[in-house]
Amino acid sequence: MKLIIRTFNLQLKHPFTISRGTRTEIPSIIVELQENGVSGFGEATANPYYNTFVEQFEKELLEKREIIEAVSDKNPEEYWDYLLPYFKENMFLLCALDEAYSDLYTRKKGVKLYQYWNLKLENLPQTNFTIGIDTIENMVSKMKEMPWPIYKIKLGTKDDIQIVTELRKHSNSIFRIDANCGWSVNETLKNAIELQKLGVEFIEQPLPANNWKGAKIVFDNSYLPIIADESCIIESDIEKCYNHFHGVNIKLMKCGGLTPAKRMITKAKSLGLKTMVGCMTESSVGISAIAHLTPILDYVDMDGALLLKNDIANGVKLENGNILFSELNGTGVQLKE
Repeated sequence: MKLIIRTFNLQLKHPFTISRGTRTEIPSIIVELQENGVSGFGEATANPYYNTFVEQFEKELLEKREIIEAVSDKNPEEYWDYLLPYFKENMFLLCALDEAYSDLYTRKKGVKLYQYWNLKLENLPQTNFTIGIDTIENMVSKMKEMPWPIYKIKLGTKDDIQIVTELRKHSNSIFRIDANCGWSVNETLKNAIELQKLGVEFIEQPLPANNWKGAKIVFDNSYLPIIADESCIIESDIEKCYNHFHGVNIKLMKCGGLTPAKRMITKAKSLGLKTMVGCMTESSVGISAIAHLTPILDYVDMDGALLLKNDIANGVKLENGNILFSELNGTGVQLKE
């Protein structure tokens, strides 16, 4: 098996602002694992909040090339277990390798990834489209530019209720709110009352990630369901979220890929938690991997590639919230020339 590394700077259509700051481009590394002319692809993107950088990804991949390339006869679950001791400090890279190997393995088998998992494309959730923090005028303009059945609205300002009130005048779509750790307990409880009146479906991660005491108060008293994001990183976090959140938003890069994400979904369901998988801002390489988990999800946020000026790959397509799978096997990805 051969490792091929490519790096990209993914340019965003619009500056993207959340409660922590603004970004105009996203550095990305694409991992290709190739064997006998068949290739599988995975992705990891740089994220300052999680202290991950493409230069560091590339250096580590080159240092561990022999380990990565040494094994190709395992199934994806076995390969993830094999890699874990070497990449346990870098879940983003482990994710890219897990996606690439899962893609390669299922292409070699001549099946799509969801078929390997014995899943059927039935009752798939629609993906939301994200509106970053901006002036109200610009946020309305982005909604008009991309008519969509579900919007995730980023908040964390002094004018959050006013923003949603104004946006509601321009759309009957479902609204989801993501405060990215930007609120206090009191703000969350007060805002939930008003947001419920404005037709909001749920609130994602209103409090800082480690405020479990506050999360419990919000869980017990909120007028709206609360979904964990920054509080739910790895597999052991699922049990922590029980009785503190109504659901979890699992990110492949944070937890180490498709293999652990699938286990996390199973665990969350067993505890009665709603299940969601979210994306970072990434290309169709990462987004197409997420799509194969949708048969077992309540919600999905996989709009990352729609936020880009130019996608670097073809794969799963999104039309008005609906997921259209590629004809290709594996995750269905093909890099553009």
